[in-house]
Amino acid sequence: MMRTEHWRMQMGIDIEDFRVREGEKVTLKKRPTMVNSVYQSKEQYQTFLEEYTAKLSKLQGLLYAENRYSLLLIFQAMDAAGKDGAIKHVMSGINPQGCQVFSFKHPSPEELDHDFLWRTTCHLPERGRIGIFNRSYYEEVLIVRVHPEILSGEELPDDVFDGKSFWHDRYRSIVDLEAHLDRNGTRMIKFFLHISKEEQRKRFLERIDNPDKNWKFSQDDLKERTFWKQYMDAYGKCLSATSSKQAPWYIVPADDKKNARLIISQILVDTLQDLKMKYPKTSKERKQELQDIRQQLEAETD
Repeated sequence: MMRTEHWRMQMGIDIEDFRVREGEKVTLKKRPTMVNSVYQSKEQYQTFLEEYTAKLSKLQGLLYAENRYSLLLIFQAMDAAGKDGAIKHVMSGINPQGCQVFSFKHPSPEELDHDFLWRTTCHLPERGRIGIFNRSYYEEVLIVRVHPEILSGEELPDDVFDGKSFWHDRYRSIVDLEAHLDRNGTRMIKFFLHISKEEQRKRFLERIDNPDKNWKFSQDDLKERTFWKQYMDAYGKCLSATSSKQAPWYIVPADDKKNARLIISQILVDTLQDLKMKYPKTSKERKQELQDIRQQLEAETD
């Protein structure tokens, strides 16, 4: 058995358990928000996470050296699902020079004057780098679908608003963009952190009780919670329509933050390893040049 396969079995994570197949109809209430823990203790969790971050660090260095692919990670979730923590812990071993994180809030007036894909497209990762979107253009088929009144601020032509095809057309625009990116070397992984409504309630209470987390909670968060059913429906439709072989969605059970981070880590490691990257070969001319430089350095005297 190969060492990588043995290590994966030790972790007990099969990423296919979480992947949304192309064309699959997703019903989130049938998807678990909690699965058996990969780790048995806090110490074992830390050990596993450190092993993952070490592997990701080496793979990132290879990604940068080969300079043929880029990797785009998209994180979407309900409030308090753990997106920020997952990004912080899973990517803790990554060289900051090779990774960029962008968080997308309410669009600016300039962004509203462009198509809904424009503001995120400006921040796509270059070859050799990892880009992370903490929320993304998917907000345009999630929060905007739950609150369609937002569309009035986008100044779209009247003939765009066809009730039968509007959302389908937005899904198609997203799928077409992601297929284009894949053809040009950008590999994509999309994570939906699936948290239960009860676990969200507990985390909201923690944010209220912990003064250091008060800033992370507002009345708007509580208001959005009342639209839980509508959000689950919007997410289900979105995941069903936009998961593809080239840009898959992974539904990650998120009631256990630590377990979610290990699952995400395994997905990242597997995806990068599947690229079968290699360090650039050194030509004969380059080898000779390096030997000439070595001789010059060895001949130097103080």
